[in-house]
Amino acid sequence: MSGIEGKVVAVTGASGGIGEATALLLAERGARLVLGARRTAHMEKLVDRIERAGGEAVQTRTDVTRLGDLHNLVALAGERFGRLDVLVSNAGVGTISPLDDLRVAEWDQMVDVNVKGVLHGIGAALPVFRAQGTGHFITIASTAAFRVVPAMAVYAGTKFAVRAICEGLRQEADGSLRVTTVSPGVTATDFAEASTNRQIRAEITKMRDDIAIPPEAIARAIAFAIEQPDSVDVNEIVVRPTAQS
Repeated sequence: MSGIEGKVVAVTGASGGIGEATALLLAERGARLVLGARRTAHMEKLVDRIERAGGEAVQTRTDVTRLGDLHNLVALAGERFGRLDVLVSNAGVGTISPLDDLRVAEWDQMVDVNVKGVLHGIGAALPVFRAQGTGHFITIASTAAFRVVPAMAVYAGTKFAVRAICEGLRQEADGSLRVTTVSPGVTATDFAEASTNRQIRAEITKMRDDIAIPPEAIARAIAFAIEQPDSVDVNEIVVRPTAQS
């Protein structure tokens, strides 16, 4: 099934930023949405907005660090729409700081959300996709998956891991599944607010305010990958501001 109309798409981290922009764009193009995030109040408003525009969407509280929550998200797609065609693993966190800060709990959080969260999504959706004989994993990485800079060692490490996992998944897909990794550059989201290092937070905020692209730019890249014919697997997309080095 090519195109977007009628496809059932689950999106994690759907309560804002890239996840919200993706949900709105795909709903506009006829997808049926299953939205997951921890902020349910935000998702309720998003579902209402989609439905008032004539789209279809459901939501459930989803913490990607909990495997059971991902199973619930996938199950909701089956209960409401009878299938799941695409899983967009968008949930992520970037508690950026120099290693000398020794913010070990924040390192653990990035590993749990950025790496384990992706694995939990694969663990929940892969059996469903195999049973259907079709399915599409789309995972949001980062340009940090290609380049390490000071203060981003752990964050970049998680995104390097995500690219490796997704490439391994692609190689094991046996031609029946599609696997896409989308790596955004500086994007106008609340990413900077996660950093508890005041100086780093200020630097990231300034970069965002100076050069960031809108989250809709990433949503369009996701839509491009989904709308290709089933025989076309768009494996990697990098989307960054023209001004980003």
